[in-house]
This record gives sequence, C-alpha cells and structure tokens, in this order.
Amino acid sequence: MGVDSEPVRLRRGDPEAFDALLARYQNRLYRYLLRLTANRAVAEDLFQETWLKVITRIHRYDDRRPFEPWLFSVARNLAIDHLRKVAPESLDEPSETGEAEIARLGADEPGSLQRLLEQERQGLLEKRLEELPALYREALSLRFEEEMSFEEIAEVLAAPLSTVKSRVQRALSTLRTRMR
Repeated sequence: MGVDSEPVRLRRGDPEAFDALLARYQNRLYRYLLRLTANRAVAEDLFQETWLKVITRIHRYDDRRPFEPWLFSVARNLAIDHLRKVAPESLDEPSETGEAEIARLGADEPGSLQRLLEQERQGLLEKRLEELPALYREALSLRFEEEMSFEEIAEVLAAPLSTVKSRVQRALSTLRTRMR
C-alpha cells in the first residue's frame, strides 16, 4: 500500500478515503453478508456494523497487507457473532438449513421462453445454493461472487489454503450433484 492509499488516509481521518472505500466495496460486501446471513435486514445491519468497526479499528489494519481480506474478515467475524446468537447453523460445520433472499439480475432481453427457462435455472441454482451448508456457501461466494483468490479467502477465513480449496471443491461437487 502506498502512503496515500485509502486505508492509510482513513487512518489519518480523511473522510474522502472512507467514501472511496465504501464506493469500491459496498456492493460486494453487502452481497457477501447477504449470502452468509440469508436475510436482507440482518445483512444491512451487519454491513453498517462492519463499516463502523473499520472506522474505529483502522489503527489495527496492517497497511503492508491487502485491505480487502481485512475488510471481509471484519464482516465475517460480525456475521459469525450474529449467527451464533440467532441460529444453530455454523460456518465451521455443515448443516442443511438456510434461506436466501438474493436479488436476481435481469437478462439482456432474450425471448419470453428463453427468459422463463433462465429464470427457472437461476431459481433452481439459488435454491440449491441455499441448501448448502453455510461454510460452503461462504467459500463459493468469496471465490465466485467476490472473485477472491484462494489465498485471499484463506486469509479472510483464517483457514489453511488446503481447507479453502477443499471447501470450494466439495461445495461445487455437492452443487453439481443437487443440480441433476
């Protein structure tokens, strides 16, 4: 990170740095929290709490490391705390529960039949994702929705690289089986 990076500027109290970080990460962070919690209201609350923690704990951020995994780690820890309070579902142990309210994105104006088929496929995929254990949903979300490398995911999850790769592989395998 350079001397004038947003996290360094935020540490110095620059409000424009916060605006820049928020603009860069808001959609991805919210989507990640929504995937973890499967509840819009909770995801919104955790999103706000995450940014409050970032502001109050920016002094703990090591600017020699990438900001993104640190940010997602803060969000993950808040989500885990929330899930421990309200649900028995664990991010460390598979379970078969889950509800999602993931927003669907529209297609580029295909024909009516094509739109209907795509909606059905998307609905089935969303349903199968909801059925995955939380730790698998999280791994897939970070890898494919947030486009993080396995190394970055390992840093966010504070897990060995082999564990991250295994979770993604098992999640994809389970998803393939359930999509048949």
